[in-house]
Amino acid sequence: MAPRNPPLPHGPDGAGAPRPTGAGRPDTPELVEFAVDLTAQEVLRQAQVLTALGPDWDPMEVMRQEEAAYALLYSGLDEQQQRVYDDLVAVGVLPRRGDGRAAA
Repeated sequence: MAPRNPPLPHGPDGAGAPRPTGAGRPDTPELVEFAVDLTAQEVLRQAQVLTALGPDWDPMEVMRQEEAAYALLYSGLDEQQQRVYDDLVAVGVLPRRGDGRAAA
């Protein structure tokens, strides 16, 4: 199997390596630093998300509803399903909830 990163075609001293733009060549312009500040764009994005959520959005109520949905999802498991649930909790795939058992 061939290596993923084969050695470069030039020697260890860098002979034959491509030179960066502008390095010692008078006909090539020097590199110019280019930076973009996305702070204003991020503030605008956040404002748009909050506007889309609306004034009635209650994050704590959303979390309570999510917990209720998880309780319902894992309720009424038969013995085999409960074992699978317990195994998934034991290996960290699902978070431990309450007493560690799925809701009845």
